[in-house]
Parts: sequence; structure tokens; C-alpha cells
Amino acid sequence: MYSINKMIQDYSLKSHNTFGIDVNTKYFLAYDSEEILENNLNKIRALNLPIINIGEGSNLLFIKDFDGIVLHSQIKGIKIIHESDDNVKVRVGGGVIWDEFVDWAVNNNMGGIENLSTIPGTVGASPVQNIGAYGVEAKDVIISAETIEISTGKRRIFTNKDCHFAYRDSIFKNELKGKYIVTYVTYQLSKNHHFKLDYGNINSLLNGQTPSIKLIRDIITEVRNSKLPDYKTLGNAGSFFTNPYIDKSQYHDLQKQFPSIPHYPISENKVKVPAGWLIDQCGLKGFEHKGAAVHKNQALVLINTGKATGNDVVELAQIVIAQVKDKFGITLSPEVNIIG
Repeated sequence: MYSINKMIQDYSLKSHNTFGIDVNTKYFLAYDSEEILENNLNKIRALNLPIINIGEGSNLLFIKDFDGIVLHSQIKGIKIIHESDDNVKVRVGGGVIWDEFVDWAVNNNMGGIENLSTIPGTVGASPVQNIGAYGVEAKDVIISAETIEISTGKRRIFTNKDCHFAYRDSIFKNELKGKYIVTYVTYQLSKNHHFKLDYGNINSLLNGQTPSIKLIRDIITEVRNSKLPDYKTLGNAGSFFTNPYIDKSQYHDLQKQFPSIPHYPISENKVKVPAGWLIDQCGLKGFEHKGAAVHKNQALVLINTGKATGNDVVELAQIVIAQVKDKFGITLSPEVNIIG
């Protein structure tokens, strides 16, 4: 167990990454306020080591011990900061578990994130990853992200536009990668609910019932729990690959060979193809490699069967990428951050 505001050396990260990879970090520091983080930054910078900030560690794959500093956000709190007849602005601590925030919003009749139910991780990761599911992305509801710059300790607020959001992407994964730590995120949720039901099989599962944000959350939770393994019993990081965007011309060529290939229009010239479907068509569901495997119920998920190393998972991912490329001419990209 760790203590807040105490730098720990040679700390095990096994319980801090959802793959359950048994690695250590050279230094570990948990913080529950911006002030604690700021007060430790001089000491952290003086060590001159790589730094990563984690919540639940649900989007990380360690392939060896981390010769650096792991910062662990425990900043909590959900606070309404403005309310109108139509919308509510909510400021949420970066260390709040994402699904607990979704549950809070639904129970308070605030819509906009119910489609993002049961996504693992913390609030602080939502603007970094631009998390998304069932036709909804974090960028749809994020107003701003409060951050601290690691190199200076200065606080900076990024507006939605500043974040340069794209599919599973943001400025924090590109030119500002590793430079800022998200401490709070402000969202705009709706009192007048507008449902997105056309992704997956939400509409059919409603079975004629009148949609509500609670019903949609319940349906999505049930569907995801039936397909996705609980990382507490079977190590995984949820979706390992992003769904690829391809040109419409390439899609039409593939459709001639694979008539049932699903797709979602993205723009005039691009469509999104489900990576899980591509992997499944390669016959890889349940495929095992050393201590890692493709999940038997959801091909998009790679799992730790109990004794996998990070390298085992990486090698499995490379096998999957190669087979999908060979069969469809599409190159999958990992959504998970590989640390090593």
C-alpha cells in the first residue's frame, strides 16, 4: 500500500496496471491535490528521469521495469459549477474513476456520457485519450482540462479547441505528450436528453422501450460486461486496437470480397471499420501466444492469461497486426500505450 505525498522507491506496479504485468518503477508518488503535485515537482525534476502519470493504469502495457517516476492521481471530487435550464457544467477531479462519474451523472439525470459506461480508467485520461464508445466521444462533452506543466509547475487550462481532439487522440498524445498532467476536467452535461442509439445493437436491445439515460447505461453495461473480461480477474486493457479509418474506395473493394464487412461513415471519403470484426475474420478469437491471448468473446481485447509478460502481449499484438494486414490490407494501430 502507498501513502499520499510520499516518494516510494522500487515500487511494484502490478496492482496499478490492468494487464497485471509484474514490473517495478524506480520511484512512485501518489498525490490528491494540485498543491501536493506542485510541491513535489522540483524534487521530481531534479531526479532527471522519465515521468508518467497514471490513474487506473487501464491503457498501459509495461514491457519491463520502469526506470523513472510514476505519478498516481488521487484527486477526487465532482462539483456542479454552473446550471441552466438546459445544461449543467461539472468540474471533476482527474483521479475520479470514470465509470463512477458516469454513474453519478445518470443518477442525477444528467445526459451525454451514458454511452461511455464501464470504460475503465479515470477522468484525467478522458481528454488525453478522447475516450469513446457507441457513437459518443469525450470531446463531445469536455469544456476544458486543467493541467500542470511538469517542466515549470505552471497551471494551464486547455479549452476543448486547444485539446486538438481527433479519434482516440488529442494534443496530449502528440506534441504535448508527457509535458502536462491533467488535474481537473470540466464537462457540459444535458438536462434535455439526446440519445445516440445507432451504434452497436442499442436500438434493438431497447426492444420497443422508451429510451432513458439510465436504460441506455444499463444496456451498455450489460453488453460490455458480457463481452469484456473483468481486468481484476483476467488482465486486459479493454480495446487493444483502435478501429481503423479507411478510404471509401478501399472499403468498396473489400466489400466485393467480404460482403458482410461492417462500416460506419466518418466523412465524405472515409469509413470506420471495426477492428474486432477484422481480427475475428482472421480466426484469432481465443488464439494464445505464450502467456497472452485474444479474448474468446471479443477479438478486440488481448488478455493476460495469468503469467504473461509485457513482451508476450506485444508479440501477440504483432501477430494480430500481421494477419489482419495480410488478409485485408489494413494496418491496425494499438490504442494501448506501450511503456518500455
